[in-house]
Amino acid sequence: MATVTAGMVKELRQRTGVGMMDCKKALITANGAMEQAIDDLRKASGLKAAKKASRVAAEGIVLTKIAEDGNFGVVVEVNSETDFAALDENFLKFAQQALELAYSNKEADVEGLLNAGLEDSRQALVQKIGENINLRRVDRVQFDDANRGIVESYVHNNNRIAVLIALQGGDESLARDIAMHIAAVNPMVVRAEEVPKDVLAKESEIYSAQARASGKPEEIIEKMISGRLRKFIAEVSLRDQPFVKDPDIKVSDLLAEAGADVVKFVRFEVGEGIEKEEVDFAQEVAAQVKGSASNGAEAP
Repeated sequence: MATVTAGMVKELRQRTGVGMMDCKKALITANGAMEQAIDDLRKASGLKAAKKASRVAAEGIVLTKIAEDGNFGVVVEVNSETDFAALDENFLKFAQQALELAYSNKEADVEGLLNAGLEDSRQALVQKIGENINLRRVDRVQFDDANRGIVESYVHNNNRIAVLIALQGGDESLARDIAMHIAAVNPMVVRAEEVPKDVLAKESEIYSAQARASGKPEEIIEKMISGRLRKFIAEVSLRDQPFVKDPDIKVSDLLAEAGADVVKFVRFEVGEGIEKEEVDFAQEVAAQVKGSASNGAEAP
């Protein structure tokens, strides 16, 4: 009997979209043979889900929910293959189910939520609408009882962008204004010192190459590099950005005036970071016609 490792189970789940326990059982039955396990799963009730799971799901929606006391909030992203499916009533019900489960089970990650019963609903939805459906990510913003603050959200562009923000001081109106700013401007961090070192190193390398191509003296080059880095840091740091509703002031000025500060923010945008294949519809149709003709079929 071949050993079935956690890595094998994870790979099978990624390739098929079937639940972890079903993947493990399939691998044990197939004596560790990955392709055989896939064939077995395709023959079972997960047929359509297994076939669709390799297709890119980069459409969908983001949803948020805030606790009544304003001290806790959650955001989820649920993906589909097409924007049409993202409007389907059954898809929207599943997304709401995912949000409610993430809200009630505050410690669960994506895998935990799927294992808590959401995976069965996902599989059933895939079977019903014929597209790959994913709960892609979940995040939370929360204050404890000893350190209370304001948690607010902002959802933009038909649930395409969602922001959660934790504000210490100020009020709900200010929190919402800054959440709206984050949705529009997309900062990387709250404060300049939080920009990751690897990001700064990469930017510095780029600016160095650009500056040295100018042929200027070394001391001028160093000043050019440091100046561009300072500008980059200001552009990606929330507190240093011009406020989107009044560019004459910075976000930090707005916060200072209210005696407030941003503790944390989370920004989800549907499909961000997912490589989506661009399909030329005309070429796709031409290829289908050519394939039909080569098989002896009459082209339409």
